[in-house]
Amino acid sequence: MFESKKSTLAPRLSTEQSEISILTKLFRPNVSCQGAEHLKKFVPYEMDNILERRANEYKQYQLRRKTNADIIIAPANSPLQYPITGFRVAPLKTSLIPGLALQTQGRGLTNKREVYKVSLSVKSGVLSVEDLLDGDQVEGQGQSELTISSSNLTHLNDLLSRVTYTSTIYHIRTSDLVFFTFGDHKAIFPIMIRRPSVPVLYDPGKDINSQVTIITKTFLRYKELSVLIQSIRKFYPKIKIIVADDSLKPENVSGNNIEHYIMPPAQGWFAGRNLAVSQLTTKYFLWVDDDFEFLSETRIERFVEIMEALPDLDVLGGEVSGDQFYFVLQYDEGDENDGGCLRRIREFHQPLPGYDGCFLVDGVVNYFLARTDAVRRVGFDPFLKRVAHTEFFIDGVGKLMVASCKGLSVGHQTHRAQDEYDIYRNQRKSDERRKLAHHFFKNYLNYIKY
Repeated sequence: MFESKKSTLAPRLSTEQSEISILTKLFRPNVSCQGAEHLKKFVPYEMDNILERRANEYKQYQLRRKTNADIIIAPANSPLQYPITGFRVAPLKTSLIPGLALQTQGRGLTNKREVYKVSLSVKSGVLSVEDLLDGDQVEGQGQSELTISSSNLTHLNDLLSRVTYTSTIYHIRTSDLVFFTFGDHKAIFPIMIRRPSVPVLYDPGKDINSQVTIITKTFLRYKELSVLIQSIRKFYPKIKIIVADDSLKPENVSGNNIEHYIMPPAQGWFAGRNLAVSQLTTKYFLWVDDDFEFLSETRIERFVEIMEALPDLDVLGGEVSGDQFYFVLQYDEGDENDGGCLRRIREFHQPLPGYDGCFLVDGVVNYFLARTDAVRRVGFDPFLKRVAHTEFFIDGVGKLMVASCKGLSVGHQTHRAQDEYDIYRNQRKSDERRKLAHHFFKNYLNYIKY
């Protein structure tokens, strides 16, 4: 289905060229940041104040995303048996701790003792043993520290198999640590406290019309939009089309299963994308520019086939007039005080197994199929009004699995010069500086190179 492509990368589209031109020289020892822009110089505000606000926001961001960052290493030859990778509980709920036991056989320990004694402690919850009987030696029942003793190892392990944990602090995404000791032997393992999330599913229906919505953003290009819609209807007469329109003087856009949303004038590309995505009711959407044109080889079903076969994929890009533009974003978190470094390079991570001409990447051309729920979690930043494409994928690093496939094609209409449109479309130097200053704060970056 797809042609293989191993060594050469397709040229960039003209829509990306102006975005790439901004960054040249500059000076960071980190190899990945060679030639990157130092973003502080683009920040037009009083520096001390904005640095303090940025640092505070970054600390809160780190706290929000922290789950259990500690690496748990099991000590060698420990007689303590426990769930080394931890386990999951719901907040304020009681759960059995799986796998707790004391294994003294074959470890150089005396199997016959007067008393076997273990202890467990936690910080954000309480511990108990279920179904205690008279004579069971358990101290600290319902408290954060629990001690269990028995002269019989089998009995001790029976008690350990009934130890429960109950979180006492409500939080939807946090963790606790269990400290488990026997004599000089100590072990630590995590408990992930998670509120179970409610599934949000999209009924795929029986055909492509119920699986995919086509969305686009238009501005002063009604002739191009008309050509696009006519080409879509030639191959997909019933599929829904959503148009977000921030033209200065909106014109009527109508037709079967077309939703036309009028925005305030010149709000920009990303604001339009957000509006269009907010109206989706299908599992997938296909993004197209308003000057694209469907061809006989433009088959949305081929996108869906791959996405259905690979549920981990969130975004799948194609090619526009033969150009399969894609890229990788090298990100170094950098110094916690100053921020990170990000660099866009024309490479791919790996070939997509089983699909010739397909590659795992970080960003794709402006023609892609995406999972509605995944893109909504990332969103499009309405601050960016002009020349904004890579920025969505920057926000999606670590959140979106992205691939690009050769052979998933759409056409591009012949460019028509429009002075009024070009005034708004072309990025001014002041726009570049505002965007770079925005990256400095929003993405906690110190250096960037597109």
